[in-house]
Amino acid sequence: MVTRIMRYAQIVDVLSKYGLGIGLEKIFPGRARFRLPRPGLPRPGKTSDASTVYERIRLAFEELGPTFVKFGQIMSTRTELLPPELINELKKLQDHAKPLPFSEVRAVIEQNYPDCDEWYLKIDETPVASASIAQVHSAILKDGTRVALKIQRPGIDEIIEIDIGILQSMAERIETVFPETRMYNPVGMVDDFAHQIRKELDFTRDARNADRMARNFRDTPGIRFPKIYWEYSSPQIMVMDYIEGVRIDDPEAIIAMGLDPHEIGVRGFHAYLKMIFEDGFIHGDPHPGNLLVTKEGDIAFLDFGIIGILRPEKQQGFINLLFALMNDDIELMLRSLEGFGIVINESDREALRDDLYIMMHDFKGGEEVSQFNFRLVVTELTDSMRRYRLKVPMNLMLLLKVFMMVLDIGMRLDPEFNFGKEVTPYLTKLADKGNISAAYVKRASTSLLEAADALFDMPRNLNLMLRRLSTGTFKLEMVDSDLQKLQMALDKASDKLMIGLVVASLVVGSSLVLLASPFTLPKEISWLAILGYTAAVLVGFYAIYHVIFLKFRMQR
Repeated sequence: MVTRIMRYAQIVDVLSKYGLGIGLEKIFPGRARFRLPRPGLPRPGKTSDASTVYERIRLAFEELGPTFVKFGQIMSTRTELLPPELINELKKLQDHAKPLPFSEVRAVIEQNYPDCDEWYLKIDETPVASASIAQVHSAILKDGTRVALKIQRPGIDEIIEIDIGILQSMAERIETVFPETRMYNPVGMVDDFAHQIRKELDFTRDARNADRMARNFRDTPGIRFPKIYWEYSSPQIMVMDYIEGVRIDDPEAIIAMGLDPHEIGVRGFHAYLKMIFEDGFIHGDPHPGNLLVTKEGDIAFLDFGIIGILRPEKQQGFINLLFALMNDDIELMLRSLEGFGIVINESDREALRDDLYIMMHDFKGGEEVSQFNFRLVVTELTDSMRRYRLKVPMNLMLLLKVFMMVLDIGMRLDPEFNFGKEVTPYLTKLADKGNISAAYVKRASTSLLEAADALFDMPRNLNLMLRRLSTGTFKLEMVDSDLQKLQMALDKASDKLMIGLVVASLVVGSSLVLLASPFTLPKEISWLAILGYTAAVLVGFYAIYHVIFLKFRMQR
């Protein structure tokens, strides 16, 4: 059993091996300095043959195992936060692991189903695939059906929980030691990752996602999802159809089966358009290993651990974003980004508008929409987000990542694959069906759209204002040229009131002195009282004259 201390020691060793121990020393001073290297590992500070620090980070993540590999893969979508060189390395992370002996895998099966021998004629001991969280074996049921068994590695949940605890400690220390990183919310990023990977450990959730997608595409020919055998499945074992095929990014193998790579690419692209714009339920990990092409020409989807969710208003927001990109509509783009929850500082808005304007014209120019270069624009858009330190929600980054990966596959299958040519008719078809407003397609009335957007945003903005009022975070700023005049008038009124109080106190005080002076006080005190009366009378006359004179002058 791996303890937290043992795992921390392993992490220190691996980071030191790749020359990254100094970073850990800054985060936890004194705790990493005196670690002794394990046999077979280079001494701390000795780097590998990797040429860049970003490559060493990627290699260290791969060696640290499933938690860090998954964390790196998810962080590869945060293009608005991390440097492009690091993003490119994290995208190379491969989730693979040395296969476990079948005896250990068999123990997991028997632990979940003691009577499993009554279900299977045969289980192949050689895995079809092996990853860090699970490995897949083919098997034959008693009725002769060939199935695939996705079996969770024993003890992997304990290792992941330990790693999550370490990552959370590191994120908290990073925010403490480097306060400038708080704007990137490292603790929040680790919490989001922990939530995601814990969901992936529950294979019943994976199976439900596959079932839901199969229902969504039941009337779509050429798209296939594996059937789930629920009676044989559990949170640690998923039993599904065994699907044979070639990777979707292998055009030579597709041609060898007598199929057209271009048609396959277009069909796969339109499948993702349906997921995004109609279903709002998106296969979130479309790397080529999870998309197979069968000999019948079907595209088979695998691995449903990562799913993107788009509510209807977010679907409309992404449609708006695409229209903004293709029509050089900067205001619509800004509204679309804000619709996803991105907060744009007013001080940065004009500069951001300029950057977006240059971006659109640089990458589109005078060409038709069909020649629109989506990849370059998305890259520049994420660069702008990073430049202005905009906090982008995970669902938008996942959506952009999915789009980019699907476009990459389309380009591999057909170098002339055209984004604009495929997406524009699809969006027009949605408009004709009434899925989206035709006004969004034709952009005939910009003012009407702005008014509608403001109207629909009103309840949300009002709710936000009330919530801020209740939490004491509401700040009211007033700018008015008459405020200074109002302040001067109040100052004059308060001065007059003070003079009146002084006169009244002189009169009252002098009266008390005069009443008492014949019996108890010296004569000199009586003269002081008379002097007080005199001063009060003079001041009173002056005040009356001043008020009457001012009123007369104002009336004139």
